[in-house]
Amino acid sequence: MAERPETRVLTGPDLKAFYKALSNPVRRDILSYLGEHGEANSTSVAKALGESTGTTSYHLRKLADLKLIAEIEERSSGRERWWKSLMTDIFTPPGLEMTDDEREAALKIGALKMTQDLNLVVKAYAGYDTSAGWNQIYRSGLWMTKEQTAAFVEEYRALLHKYVTEPGDRPPGSRHMAVRLVMLPNEGPGPTLPTETDED
Repeated sequence: MAERPETRVLTGPDLKAFYKALSNPVRRDILSYLGEHGEANSTSVAKALGESTGTTSYHLRKLADLKLIAEIEERSSGRERWWKSLMTDIFTPPGLEMTDDEREAALKIGALKMTQDLNLVVKAYAGYDTSAGWNQIYRSGLWMTKEQTAAFVEEYRALLHKYVTEPGDRPPGSRHMAVRLVMLPNEGPGPTLPTETDED
């Protein structure tokens, strides 16, 4: 089991910066690649994503500015710089005070994530009968207090961490599994999510 990372709490300005970065699909792909492979340089990332090394180098630096990735200085030499994903538990606390534009950025980040998540749900249902048990789908509704909800989420995060492994220490036969948790009061209509994206 990997060491549990330190929780990184996002502020409202962080959310704006994150949205600006993550609205770019190349940066999202880089984060996914590093999350899967652990370490890489701009050449290997460029080859995997079908981009030029100049493009990936630029986006790697932008992600490093946000402390989503970090340079591996002991492996870097000359113009070849190696990068790793920062194993950070990124968390936006409930009740965070936000300005209107920060809240809009948070909604846009959520829309980006849920677009990916909807595709995952469709894949899960489409392959449910042929997945040999790999695809698992559970939905539920519970009456809970705010304190119970917070405790449930903390237990969920602890359970996830129990199964986290480092890139070079994955069990034989393991596969990269997508796991999601969304909890909210099921009351009334929800907000309309923005669909436009900004790219840097």
